Amino acid sequence: MQKMQIIKTMSLALALLISPNIAHADWTIIHAGKLLATPGKAPVTNASIIIHNDKITEVKSGFVGEDSVDAGEENVTIIDLSDKFVLPGLIDSHVHLTSESNTPFNEGILESTEYQTVIGVKNAAITLQAGFTTVADLGSSTYSAYALRDAINEGLIQGPRILAAGASISVTGGHADPTNNLPDKWWGDRTDINISQCNGADDCRYRVRNLAKRGSDIIKITATGGVLSQQGRGLDQHFTQEEMIAIVETAHLLGLKVTAHAHGTEGIKAAIRAGIDSIEHSTIIDAEGARMARRAGTYLIPTLTAYYGVEIGVENGLFTPPVLAKIEAISKVRYEAFPNVFARGNKIAFGTDAGVFEHGLNALEFGRMVEASGMSAMTAIETATVNAADHLGVSDTVGTITAGKYADIIAVNGDPLADVTALEHVSFVMKGGEIAKSE
Repeated sequence: MQKMQIIKTMSLALALLISPNIAHADWTIIHAGKLLATPGKAPVTNASIIIHNDKITEVKSGFVGEDSVDAGEENVTIIDLSDKFVLPGLIDSHVHLTSESNTPFNEGILESTEYQTVIGVKNAAITLQAGFTTVADLGSSTYSAYALRDAINEGLIQGPRILAAGASISVTGGHADPTNNLPDKWWGDRTDINISQCNGADDCRYRVRNLAKRGSDIIKITATGGVLSQQGRGLDQHFTQEEMIAIVETAHLLGLKVTAHAHGTEGIKAAIRAGIDSIEHSTIIDAEGARMARRAGTYLIPTLTAYYGVEIGVENGLFTPPVLAKIEAISKVRYEAFPNVFARGNKIAFGTDAGVFEHGLNALEFGRMVEASGMSAMTAIETATVNAADHLGVSDTVGTITAGKYADIIAVNGDPLADVTALEHVSFVMKGGEIAKSE
């Protein structure tokens, strides 16, 4: 005989920390007061989302009961979100779950992979609680992001679905080379420091293949200098055109997309010419670069909230002189590029660089995107659902509340189409049919 439960409001936080799978049912019916099933299309009122195990089977008009499913002997749970705004789980295309924003450089750089993995366990749970059910982790220590992803997939810990890049590919002395301006004695006998620096096209091909072998879901390169690393060689192009082409060709042959950290104008253009799939930051992109990205179909990921994290770090005295010099340089020009980043027709995906600022505050990016570009709240939500899923190549499983996709669903008390900052306060989170948060 069927069992039926009615879940209205309850606190699951303690129970979920003990067992991530505690809130799972065979069949689940969610009553949504307002439902934005596919961002970009108008929301509907009073709808039911029918879920079997981890997948959505149907979306129906009105509030249906347990007799609407052929459950047999399986359990049926009805979740009452009739006073909520319901939408797909959010996607952050750029996080660093194993990094902390409040750690001074000289401490964070020496943390072991094992310790960083533990940090990632904490931050993965925080990120999921904030409503982000899928993320791309773009740059971690040797194996930490892979371990985190696999543990979540196996149900051992709570966190979002992770597409893990692993270590970022950099030129020697580039943005993702942690040994910049540091004596060798710091590193002792560690063998995990220089696993992703490359020099020359053949060496770069090898690095891509090695990361694919280790388990990368996406390849991340640092096409230009970066703000928060110890390299003091500016913010523009680091790889040669030949090297970037070799990386892209090799990754694409292996079925992997390539995303490029890129601040400087010419470095951005060189990455687009090389066939890079997406540009992280796009900080000093000019009108020509924006046109190139538009023609090539290259996604731009603005990561505007990263600057918030930088400002906090400056206030807390976390940065060394080489970093402070780059922060000063970029602060003078970053606002000038906003019209080019958000140029009409460019593909934009949501990404934050969480880890540069405090994890769990990812949704701050929505307000910053709307303010910087004048885009509508609906368009901003599209960047974190439909667009981000397309950018990461996971549109067949996430990004909308559609039959056949994972039951990744969130709810908020306000109307994010009227005020997008409502997404900063998520009251309900479901990932794969399991409740991760219910206030």
